[in-house]
Amino acid sequence: MRVLVAALLLVGGAATALATVALHPFGWGFLLGAVATLTALVAVGAGWSTRLAFGVGWVGFIGWVTPTRAEGDIAISSDPAGFGLIVLALVVLVYSVVTLPRPRRGGTE
Repeated sequence: MRVLVAALLLVGGAATALATVALHPFGWGFLLGAVATLTALVAVGAGWSTRLAFGVGWVGFIGWVTPTRAEGDIAISSDPAGFGLIVLALVVLVYSVVTLPRPRRGGTE
């Protein structure tokens, strides 16, 4: 069940990133995508198969569409909105990793 949840959140993170990339050239679209991403990131519980899976799906999609293609077109432009999207990806990645639960120790202290 945990693997299924992780897979669904991975796809959900990529879908949220797709919507954010599609709307980021518009001022309202970037704001909407950032708010939706950060809200979903906070709403998903901290854990390896939850928040980290969502964050990896989101950042992975951004990383996939960032490089230029042979045709010369790009999905993320080099303007303030594009750089804001890259910064948002870094925030998502750092927040996903920093909020992971700490491993539990076996003994008592």
